[in-house]
Amino acid sequence: MPPRPLVLLALSFCLSPGSAAASPWTAARDALARLFSAAETCELGGEVVGGRVEPGTRAVVVPTRKKAWEASRGGEEAAKPYIKARLAGWPERLLADREALPRTDAEFVARLARDTWRGLEAFTDREHHLPVDNVRLAEASGGREDARVGDYTNVTSIGLRLITIVAARELGLVSEREAVARVRALLDTLGPLETHRGFLFNYYDTTSLERTSNFISFVDSSWLTAGLMVVRTTFPELRDECTRLIERGDYRFFYDARRQRMSHGYWVHLAARSQFHYGMLYAESRLGSLIAIGKGDVPEEHWFRMIRTFPPACRWQSLRPQGRERKTVRGHPLVGGWYEWKGERYVPSWGGSMFEALMPTLVLDEAHHAPLSLGANDAAHVAVQRRYALEELGYPVWGLSPSSTPGNDGYGEYGVRLLGSLGYGVGAVTPHAVALALGVAPAEAAGELRQLAALYDVYGEYGFYDAVDPRSGRVAHAYLALDQAMTFIAAANYLRDDCIRRRFAADPIAARALAVIGEERFFD
Repeated sequence: MPPRPLVLLALSFCLSPGSAAASPWTAARDALARLFSAAETCELGGEVVGGRVEPGTRAVVVPTRKKAWEASRGGEEAAKPYIKARLAGWPERLLADREALPRTDAEFVARLARDTWRGLEAFTDREHHLPVDNVRLAEASGGREDARVGDYTNVTSIGLRLITIVAARELGLVSEREAVARVRALLDTLGPLETHRGFLFNYYDTTSLERTSNFISFVDSSWLTAGLMVVRTTFPELRDECTRLIERGDYRFFYDARRQRMSHGYWVHLAARSQFHYGMLYAESRLGSLIAIGKGDVPEEHWFRMIRTFPPACRWQSLRPQGRERKTVRGHPLVGGWYEWKGERYVPSWGGSMFEALMPTLVLDEAHHAPLSLGANDAAHVAVQRRYALEELGYPVWGLSPSSTPGNDGYGEYGVRLLGSLGYGVGAVTPHAVALALGVAPAEAAGELRQLAALYDVYGEYGFYDAVDPRSGRVAHAYLALDQAMTFIAAANYLRDDCIRRRFAADPIAARALAVIGEERFFD
């Protein structure tokens, strides 16, 4: 049985941010933390961001060399054409010919993969081989002059760039020699980048290679590790360099041994870990947790200390959990449970977005390795996403996940609220969410991608734009490196028998981690 409300209140206080300082209550707090899983607290502050901003986190890192480079060209505005000229390519037209798009699922996904790869190649810095974060085209013209380029990159985008090169080789879009050359050039760029404790900072300027962030991100770092794992199982000549980069960072750096959770990251200018933790199991961070366990950096008990569902006393959550019983898996105690909607049972994510649910499945075949837990949950999330959009919202299409906002330069966190513990709001549909579902419900997802292209002007020369609002038909004419890479990798898995998932599973880190996830049953 869950603890009574009084115990919940006590545990919530004991585990709240800022309570970790030494005090007469320290021993009692630590005893409570071990006696009761942290999953049994309603305290949000220590587990998720929840919209809060940590002190000092908005401190800006000014890239001084980049500013000098811009000044030498007449200032920031005058330098923009030079930044665009650094890109490897540019689209010639805003929209593809809708009538020329293939009408069968496999042919359409193959066309999507080719077009998306061309965009991933084009929007890469020629000199440093890094993907730029985003390119936003003018709705009226689509021309280079009116476009805006986000000339910075993120650690996740770097990791996914490595994986997309392997995927392009699997699809025959580049030769093995070309793929190795691309990876080697990117690894050469990573060498001189500023790091901390063996980890890259979260953002870098693609022109000057200066870090533009004070933050070392756990989940983003894990995607770079995943990319290096895929590369070293594919190209033997790059194995040693990838291994060196993997081993220089120890994920214990992010691990809170008292909570047995991973911190969001580390603020270098504050010399402190983030006060927030990845507390929920069903989140995009679960891949990082498995990598940390597979490397031997953190104990496997960490996996079983993450929240499956919050207790019913947490009245802020979107649905009341069912089946919350204590159980033991691989000798580790945990509290299970699920939500249920229209006959679909599922363990919730935080926001109810497809990104949280399915991004790890780009490299991790959860249906195969964890069929009665994560695999079943992936299928349920896709089913609810689809049914909720069609039945409740009246949308003709589905796929809710964080994306650009059609009609302005914004970015929104979209999802199905009842799929999340707290849940994001509804809004735009983003093609990357549908592409992610190719690995879970291939027929439904492939058909939905064709439906998106048929109903809306959302397919450009480089594949799908980032989002469409089904209520107005407005399109966000933006290419985001993260979303395009996810789309491409998902398409490669669909077309080539889970090629990236198989490469990832062949790595010894993955082999050690996969044993952790196979025994749990979410819905027993």
